[in-house]
Amino acid sequence: MTTTATAGLRLEKVSSRNLEAALGIQVRPDQEHAVDPVVKSLAEAYVHPGVAWPRLIVDDDRPVGFLMAFFDIDWYGDGSAHRSGLWRLNISAAEQGRGYGRFAVESVADEIRRRDGKELYVTWHPGPNGPEGFYLGLGFRPNGESSEGETVGVLKLDRSGQGPS
Repeated sequence: MTTTATAGLRLEKVSSRNLEAALGIQVRPDQEHAVDPVVKSLAEAYVHPGVAWPRLIVDDDRPVGFLMAFFDIDWYGDGSAHRSGLWRLNISAAEQGRGYGRFAVESVADEIRRRDGKELYVTWHPGPNGPEGFYLGLGFRPNGESSEGETVGVLKLDRSGQGPS
């Protein structure tokens, strides 16, 4: 894996200025079954404005991916569990394997910590060409639940902001 560590790597709020760049982010064709396109994420963000956190991943001036996090959602709809995590992660097909996905997950973890959260949740489609290996490699562990046919994983966040606990 080639890693990227440039000073220009950042998240940008999706705006009218970078909307077309965000919409242009496409994963590999064999991954399309595992992640919805950016346009659907932006529609979901529009109808969930207090929960969704859509961001364009930019390296210098080059858009390389898109993420959408969620914060403090009522997971079961009954008030018994509130969770925060990564809702969507799309890394451009040509940009995969360069550390952008790791940067995205670390950025969401930082934001959850900033909001006093202790865990980062994610769901993934099990099976070939899915992101399970990526998430497990970052320390996520399945918690025994599923959501809409997807595996639910959780990453415990340490207090220092230096990664998982």
